[in-house]
Amino acid sequence: MEAPRLSTTDDLLAWGGDEPVELIDGEIVQRPMSRFEHGQVQTGLIGQSFPLVTQAQPGGWWIVPEISVRYNAHHCPSHDLAGWRKERPVGVMTILPDWVCEILSPGHERKDTVTHFLRLQRAGVPFYWIVAPEERALIAYALDARSYRTVFTADGAAETVAKVRIPPFTELEIDLGLLFGQSS
Repeated sequence: MEAPRLSTTDDLLAWGGDEPVELIDGEIVQRPMSRFEHGQVQTGLIGQSFPLVTQAQPGGWWIVPEISVRYNAHHCPSHDLAGWRKERPVGVMTILPDWVCEILSPGHERKDTVTHFLRLQRAGVPFYWIVAPEERALIAYALDARSYRTVFTADGAAETVAKVRIPPFTELEIDLGLLFGQSS
């Protein structure tokens, strides 16, 4: 029996379909349709991180939504948000991000909580956030001795009215109420 052929980034670039896709462990898969809550979290994080984006070097960040990052020939996911410190060069995104944030979509939770988590940890991405809009939850991880450790959690309505400082953006107060569509 012949082993299945793994798709590559070249196959991804040549993809002719209209639907958004990404390359996950050698398989071209359709990206989930974004829901309102997903867009709300994405917009909230982009808006609140804007001072870091406009900050002159050194110390600023490039924060980019819906960007594909090539980790290797068979793995090129599209992250909901990814960030690079401005000191690092930019161009075709073969450079590992300094931060990735995935916003959970119904039916695709395993990809973000297991597949991406393990892949980014193995690749050495320093910070990984997972946001669950429906649960009003955010978990932030930091790489520590090649393994992710939890550095921040918010779960439920009580904590989402707070302004918090979450690594790697400790110079910013992130308004979780704004992020999850609540008054703070």
